[in-house]
Amino acid sequence: MNPKQLKNLIIIPTLTKIDLLSDSAVALLLGTCAQETNLVQDLIQQPHGPALGPYQMEPITSHNLIVWLSGRPVLKEKVDSLVSIGNQNTDRLEELVFNLAYATAMARLRYLAWNDEPLPAANDILGLAKYYKKYYNTPNGAATERQFIINYHHYVEGKV
Repeated sequence: MNPKQLKNLIIIPTLTKIDLLSDSAVALLLGTCAQETNLVQDLIQQPHGPALGPYQMEPITSHNLIVWLSGRPVLKEKVDSLVSIGNQNTDRLEELVFNLAYATAMARLRYLAWNDEPLPAANDILGLAKYYKKYYNTPNGAATERQFIINYHHYVEGKV
């Protein structure tokens, strides 16, 4: 996927709708998508893993975020407005695959839900990589900060 299109047509409008827009959040989500799926080359984890969508969210994480949202009715209503008609009361796992706005909102919430640390500056790629590793991939995950930086430069910035 073209990173400018992802940024301008999906990430910015989605974060605006849920009132969580910042340059740092946009950069972090672009980097996350670049790291997790090379900007949406695979929507289902390969080989045969549980992670789904452009940000490779696992079902348990999605479930935990839905529970977390239940205590935040204003934010929940904004996120719910992104869900497809007729899919308001399900586990929404399929939404992570085909609904880019919903998947983007959930990825942003993943960074918000369980930490108080402010986002790094949008131009601090090392800081974004560390934040990603700590709060999204977690210390036990296979990704590295170095991979994030390489993928950010390659897929988001178009540098080889």
